Amino acid sequence: MRIYLACTVRGNRGALPAVREIVSRLESHGHEVLTAHLLRDDVEQVESRLTEAEVYERDVRWLQACDAVVAEASGSSFGVGFEVGYVLGRAAESGQPVFLLYDVLRRGSISRLIPGNTDSRCVRFGYSDLAALGAFIDEHFAPSAPG
Repeated sequence: MRIYLACTVRGNRGALPAVREIVSRLESHGHEVLTAHLLRDDVEQVESRLTEAEVYERDVRWLQACDAVVAEASGSSFGVGFEVGYVLGRAAESGQPVFLLYDVLRRGSISRLIPGNTDSRCVRFGYSDLAALGAFIDEHFAPSAPG
């Protein structure tokens, strides 16, 4: 599968260990993570080589082409919200699911739209540690996982 990973780039990068766990697990199951470059410590410098319009156009192409979106939504990020909303807004036609993940310890400081999302194409998961997060990814994305 081609996975679009949505995560905070310019905001609080405190969830980076969780994002790295997600990517590591997805790739270990043979999936292509279109946005794996977001894990780089110098991501802002790398992305600055593109204009804002180029980033938008590239990311929308990836959002349209991916098989699923995995969003780590523990940080404050308008970009993650846009990406999730974009895909869910067209999910009835595209069939693309969204996996919306967040750290339960941050539940009181994230948008209530995240844990409250009831869209049928959205799977929400609040994780308490990296082991629980890894188990969730394995359950949903291992080759034998239900599709």
